[in-house]
Amino acid sequence: MAGQAEAQSASAVLMIRPTAFCDNPQTRLSNPFQSGISDTKRSVTARVCAEFDSLVDVLQSNGVVTYVFEGRAQRDAPDEVFPNNWVSTHADGTVVLYPMMAGNRRHERRSELFKTIDSDTDYHTTRMIDLTAHEKHHRYLEGTGSLVLDRINRIAYANLSPRTHLDALEDFSKQLGYEIVSFEATDDQERPIYHTNVLMSVGTGFAVICSETIKARTKRARVLESLRSSGREVIEVRRQQLTDFPANLLELVTPDGPAIALSSRAWGSLDKKQRGALARHGRIVTSTIPTIERMGGGSVRCMLAEIHLPH
Repeated sequence: MAGQAEAQSASAVLMIRPTAFCDNPQTRLSNPFQSGISDTKRSVTARVCAEFDSLVDVLQSNGVVTYVFEGRAQRDAPDEVFPNNWVSTHADGTVVLYPMMAGNRRHERRSELFKTIDSDTDYHTTRMIDLTAHEKHHRYLEGTGSLVLDRINRIAYANLSPRTHLDALEDFSKQLGYEIVSFEATDDQERPIYHTNVLMSVGTGFAVICSETIKARTKRARVLESLRSSGREVIEVRRQQLTDFPANLLELVTPDGPAIALSSRAWGSLDKKQRGALARHGRIVTSTIPTIERMGGGSVRCMLAEIHLPH
């Protein structure tokens, strides 16, 4: 089923304030980007909330509309600061809920938030697609962590991993009308990279990718050809840079033109040529989130669920 044509980037995002943030042992085995911190849970939560609020302030000051919801401290949901893994929205009014590997991450799904957005704004939803039944069969697809979407050309790039399975991908493709470009990518220790958005991102006129992580040469060539044939400038990052999240970024629409949001750590990891290439495509917006990156194993892009719903 073909969906409505979409702009690549959104002007608004949904964010969840991490009131229950802590180390998540259920995700650590599949996410080597996570590392423990010995501080007390209270001090970690305070630091993480400060990092979160700083990112919100930076986005808002740059013209990005942010809908911030409080986390649910009474629930076992240590990673709820990363809502893009459980939901995506689309220009025809579709909201998609995704199957997630970790049991405690499934507590993060809050479809009722879109009723609030509908009632408080001029956005509206037309249908909800629930893919979560795949969890019963141990098949997962963790939103726009697993999927890097070329919304203009309706292509979904996906790195197969313990959190991204073909059956769930095919279901997404059938329901949303996306062509799937799948591959397998590994880190420098030959471990599967847990989410696609760690190794690549797609903006309106550019794509950032660590193509050397894609194991099969034919798959690598297909991904690069697909990106280039879409008219995008391909910005390569190196495998050794990935631990600093240089590809975990998001292009957003603002009244002053496109902005590219990423962490200070990610921006600092790029060399002069990479920075220049990226800056040609939008205003660089950075925020410092070291605790979220270290303990959560994700960066700025993971914290932002774009709102593509129609007005």
